[in-house]
Amino acid sequence: MKSYSNVDSDLIKKFILPREVTSRKGDNGITLIVGGSRIYHGAPLLASMAALRSGVDLVYTAVPKINIIPSRNFSADLILIPFPDDKLTAGAVHRLLKSIPKKIQSAAIGMGLNNAKPQALSSLIQGLLNQDVKLIVDAGALIPEILNQITNSQVVVTPHAGEFKRMFGLTMPEKLNDQIEIVSDTAKEFGITVTLKGYWNIVSDGENVFVMQRTTPAMTVGGTGDILSGLIAGYLTKYDPIVASIMGLFFNGTAALNVYAKTGLHMVSSDLLVELPFVMKEFDILK
Repeated sequence: MKSYSNVDSDLIKKFILPREVTSRKGDNGITLIVGGSRIYHGAPLLASMAALRSGVDLVYTAVPKINIIPSRNFSADLILIPFPDDKLTAGAVHRLLKSIPKKIQSAAIGMGLNNAKPQALSSLIQGLLNQDVKLIVDAGALIPEILNQITNSQVVVTPHAGEFKRMFGLTMPEKLNDQIEIVSDTAKEFGITVTLKGYWNIVSDGENVFVMQRTTPAMTVGGTGDILSGLIAGYLTKYDPIVASIMGLFFNGTAALNVYAKTGLHMVSSDLLVELPFVMKEFDILK
């Protein structure tokens, strides 16, 4: 049986980096969120707001042209880049890579992106990796066609059990110890960080393993995974992939637990965006 560490507040405190009081806009992280489709317009917006809540200074959100007006109405805090097409195509990727700022440090790809062309996804991932951008790959981008691009790179994948099977061809067993073995072995084989979402959230880079139990059954509501992806993307601007992953899990789960205390099983994912800063504030350090 592989040993593992539990994700809790004491662990998180060991990793928190202080913010320089003299920092300027951009010094605390710039990230890119790519997602959305005709049906799933909200996923990249939740992820983008979560990335902002993580403490980054700037978030650029790339969504299909059809979603650009409702996305702009969602929040004045977002910087939006429209795809020229209604879905992610090779042409859209080419234009996107030319239009994004050069100082982006991290990106999250896939939230609500249910109709992207596999070749377009591969091109986007390769293009961002060529610019030394750290990536989190989620949801619609979790396909086996991208494995060649992400192997041995600073990439986090965040599948649930079904997406894990689609991407890696492996069925997730029910026992925790067996899940840990598969997650750890897969992370080691491909040289990436795997964050398995479920009742047990398991993070491994092939060497280290961290586990956090789901804090409330209310987290089955749609969108909590999008918020997790945004948090991890934000933390990737400052931290290694495995640290960014466990920090995202902790703050997402803790915010959900606090919301659950107020709303019970009637939580919606946007409630987490309101609660997150109150959870995170306790961990703020200035120097």
